[in-house]
Amino acid sequence: MSTNADQSLLGHVDYLQSNCLNESAGHTLESIVRPQKQPGSYLLSDVDEQLLLNVSFHQTVRIKALRVHSHEPSKGPLIIKILVNRPSIGFEDVQEAQESEVAQVVQLSEEEIRVGKAIPLRFVRFQSVNSVHLFVTSNQGASNETRIDELDFFGSLALSATRDLSALQKREGL
Repeated sequence: MSTNADQSLLGHVDYLQSNCLNESAGHTLESIVRPQKQPGSYLLSDVDEQLLLNVSFHQTVRIKALRVHSHEPSKGPLIIKILVNRPSIGFEDVQEAQESEVAQVVQLSEEEIRVGKAIPLRFVRFQSVNSVHLFVTSNQGASNETRIDELDFFGSLALSATRDLSALQKREGL
């Protein structure tokens, strides 16, 4: 995932508009999506293993893959329901959502979490993304905590219908 077409999209995350429900006060989503991530920072669930990550982007993006890494793979996510472009979303909106109601359901192996493998997404469902919502329904172990050390999205900026016309100059006589 190192080509220009499939770049990390973390630089386009609007971390001020992004949030996570059920995150621990000391280990937040913002700490793993900020441009200057502090060493040792990670996202940790608070009350139980479920997390609802709402990630907004500054620009419309196309997402091809998702990467989730945890230094404690037994606490890493097992099943993630992924939704796109929802203005506001809560646990009540996603807990009973079936696969047909979400963009994709991903089941991760402990090995994929341990090495931080990029997981391909159904590209046709992620063509014009302004926000992506990840509902972690369960984790790899029987723990009440889910831990994510690194989260990344790979893809490209979506071509916009709005173009920057500032470089065009007015011709004389027109």
